[in-house]
Amino acid sequence: MDAGVAASAAKTRRHTLPRGARVRRKAEFAQVFESGKRIGTPLLALHWYFDDGPARLGLAVSRKTDPHAVGRNRIKRALREAFRQLRPCLRGGAYVLVARRDAAQADGRQLRAALNTLLQRAGALSATQVPGTMPAVFPSPRRPAANGFDAGPEQPDP
Repeated sequence: MDAGVAASAAKTRRHTLPRGARVRRKAEFAQVFESGKRIGTPLLALHWYFDDGPARLGLAVSRKTDPHAVGRNRIKRALREAFRQLRPCLRGGAYVLVARRDAAQADGRQLRAALNTLLQRAGALSATQVPGTMPAVFPSPRRPAANGFDAGPEQPDP
Protein backbone atom coordinates (compact mmCIF):
# COMPACT_ATOMS: atom_id res chain seq x y z
CA MET A 1 0.00 0.00 0.00
CA ASP A 2 1.24 3.48 -0.87
CA ALA A 3 2.34 5.61 2.14
CA GLY A 4 -0.06 8.42 1.16
CA VAL A 5 -3.00 6.02 0.93
CA ALA A 6 -2.08 4.47 4.29
CA ALA A 7 -1.90 7.89 5.95
CA SER A 8 -5.23 8.86 4.42
CA ALA A 9 -6.82 5.60 5.57
CA ALA A 10 -5.50 6.16 9.10
CA LYS A 11 -7.02 9.66 9.19
CA THR A 12 -10.44 8.48 8.01
CA ARG A 13 -10.55 5.35 10.16
CA ARG A 14 -13.95 5.05 11.72
CA HIS A 15 -14.37 4.31 15.38
CA THR A 16 -16.59 1.26 15.42
CA LEU A 17 -17.65 -1.21 18.03
CA PRO A 18 -15.60 -4.38 17.46
CA ARG A 19 -17.44 -7.57 16.63
CA GLY A 20 -16.48 -9.08 20.01
CA ALA A 21 -18.15 -6.14 21.77
CA ARG A 22 -21.61 -6.96 20.44
CA VAL A 23 -24.37 -9.26 21.60
CA ARG A 24 -25.31 -10.89 18.32
CA ARG A 25 -26.59 -14.43 18.76
CA LYS A 26 -30.16 -15.26 19.75
CA ALA A 27 -28.84 -17.43 22.59
CA GLU A 28 -26.96 -14.46 24.09
CA PHE A 29 -30.05 -12.25 23.93
CA ALA A 30 -32.11 -15.05 25.50
CA GLN A 31 -29.60 -15.49 28.34
CA VAL A 32 -29.64 -11.76 29.12
CA PHE A 33 -33.45 -11.54 29.05
CA GLU A 34 -34.00 -14.75 31.06
CA SER A 35 -31.12 -14.75 33.57
CA GLY A 36 -30.17 -11.08 33.74
CA LYS A 37 -31.60 -8.09 35.55
CA ARG A 38 -33.54 -5.12 34.21
CA ILE A 39 -33.95 -1.43 35.02
CA GLY A 40 -35.37 1.39 32.97
CA THR A 41 -35.93 5.05 32.31
CA PRO A 42 -38.62 6.66 30.15
CA LEU A 43 -36.21 6.47 27.17
CA LEU A 44 -34.49 3.11 27.59
CA ALA A 45 -34.63 -0.23 29.37
CA LEU A 46 -31.34 -1.91 30.25
CA HIS A 47 -31.12 -5.68 30.56
CA TRP A 48 -27.75 -6.88 31.78
CA TYR A 49 -25.97 -10.07 32.73
CA PHE A 50 -22.49 -9.83 34.29
CA ASP A 51 -19.98 -12.51 33.28
CA ASP A 52 -16.24 -12.98 32.72
CA GLY A 53 -16.32 -11.82 29.09
CA PRO A 54 -15.74 -8.29 27.86
CA ALA A 55 -18.51 -5.68 27.95
CA ARG A 56 -20.82 -6.39 25.00
CA LEU A 57 -23.77 -4.39 23.66
CA GLY A 58 -27.01 -5.56 22.14
CA LEU A 59 -29.64 -3.14 20.80
CA ALA A 60 -33.35 -3.58 20.29
CA VAL A 61 -35.14 -0.67 18.60
CA SER A 62 -38.51 -1.74 17.24
CA ARG A 63 -40.84 -0.11 14.75
CA LYS A 64 -43.07 0.66 17.71
CA THR A 65 -40.31 3.01 18.94
CA ASP A 66 -40.08 4.84 15.62
CA PRO A 67 -41.84 3.71 12.44
CA HIS A 68 -39.08 5.23 10.27
CA ALA A 69 -35.80 3.37 9.74
CA VAL A 70 -33.88 6.65 9.76
CA GLY A 71 -35.07 7.38 13.29
CA ARG A 72 -34.34 3.86 14.54
CA ASN A 73 -30.84 3.97 13.04
CA ARG A 74 -30.17 7.38 14.63
CA ILE A 75 -31.05 5.97 18.05
CA LYS A 76 -28.81 2.94 17.51
CA ARG A 77 -25.88 5.07 16.29
CA ALA A 78 -26.08 7.36 19.32
CA LEU A 79 -26.28 4.47 21.80
CA ARG A 80 -23.53 2.48 20.07
CA GLU A 81 -21.15 5.46 20.16
CA ALA A 82 -21.91 6.24 23.81
CA PHE A 83 -21.32 2.59 24.73
CA ARG A 84 -18.08 2.50 22.74
CA GLN A 85 -16.73 5.45 24.71
CA LEU A 86 -17.76 3.96 28.07
CA ARG A 87 -16.74 0.39 27.32
CA PRO A 88 -13.25 0.52 28.91
CA CYS A 89 -14.85 1.54 32.23
CA LEU A 90 -17.60 -1.11 32.27
CA ARG A 91 -17.77 -4.41 34.11
CA GLY A 92 -17.61 -7.46 31.87
CA GLY A 93 -20.92 -8.80 30.68
CA ALA A 94 -23.73 -8.47 28.21
CA TYR A 95 -25.82 -5.29 28.09
CA VAL A 96 -28.97 -5.13 26.00
CA LEU A 97 -30.63 -1.75 25.52
CA VAL A 98 -34.28 -1.68 24.53
CA ALA A 99 -35.41 1.70 23.21
CA ARG A 100 -38.81 2.94 24.32
CA ARG A 101 -41.19 5.21 22.39
CA ASP A 102 -39.89 8.42 24.01
CA ALA A 103 -36.42 7.69 22.58
CA ALA A 104 -37.67 8.73 19.14
CA GLN A 105 -38.01 12.36 20.31
CA ALA A 106 -34.76 12.38 22.32
CA ASP A 107 -31.52 13.79 20.96
CA GLY A 108 -28.12 12.13 21.28
CA ARG A 109 -27.25 13.99 24.47
CA GLN A 110 -30.42 12.77 26.20
CA LEU A 111 -29.81 9.19 25.07
CA ARG A 112 -26.22 9.32 26.40
CA ALA A 113 -27.43 10.70 29.73
CA ALA A 114 -30.05 7.95 30.01
CA LEU A 115 -27.43 5.30 29.23
CA ASN A 116 -25.03 6.70 31.85
CA THR A 117 -27.81 6.76 34.44
CA LEU A 118 -28.80 3.17 33.72
CA LEU A 119 -25.22 1.88 33.82
CA GLN A 120 -24.58 3.63 37.14
CA ARG A 121 -27.81 2.26 38.63
CA ALA A 122 -26.88 -1.23 37.41
CA GLY A 123 -23.51 -1.02 39.17
CA ALA A 124 -21.60 -1.39 35.91
CA LEU A 125 -20.25 2.16 35.94
CA SER A 126 -19.51 4.37 38.92
CA ALA A 127 -19.91 8.14 38.74
CA THR A 128 -16.13 8.58 39.05
CA GLN A 129 -15.41 6.24 36.11
CA VAL A 130 -17.06 8.32 33.40
CA PRO A 131 -14.25 9.22 30.99
CA GLY A 132 -13.72 12.83 30.05
CA THR A 133 -11.18 15.55 29.70
CA MET A 134 -12.07 17.64 32.73
CA PRO A 135 -11.26 16.63 36.33
CA ALA A 136 -14.22 15.50 38.41
CA VAL A 137 -13.44 18.00 41.18
CA PHE A 138 -12.36 21.49 40.33
CA PRO A 139 -9.77 23.23 42.53
CA SER A 140 -11.08 26.15 44.50
CA PRO A 141 -9.93 29.59 43.33
CA ARG A 142 -9.63 30.54 46.99
CA ARG A 143 -6.41 30.48 48.97
CA PRO A 144 -6.56 28.66 52.33
CA ALA A 145 -5.61 30.72 55.36
CA ALA A 146 -2.61 29.86 57.51
CA ASN A 147 -4.97 28.45 60.18
CA GLY A 148 -6.54 26.03 57.65
CA PHE A 149 -9.84 27.90 57.28
CA ASP A 150 -10.99 29.61 54.10
CA ALA A 151 -9.41 33.05 53.76
CA GLY A 152 -11.70 34.28 50.98
CA PRO A 153 -10.70 35.23 47.44
CA GLU A 154 -7.00 35.27 46.75
CA GLN A 155 -5.54 38.74 47.14
CA PRO A 156 -2.44 39.94 45.27
CA ASP A 157 0.67 40.23 47.40
CA PRO A 158 1.76 43.86 48.04
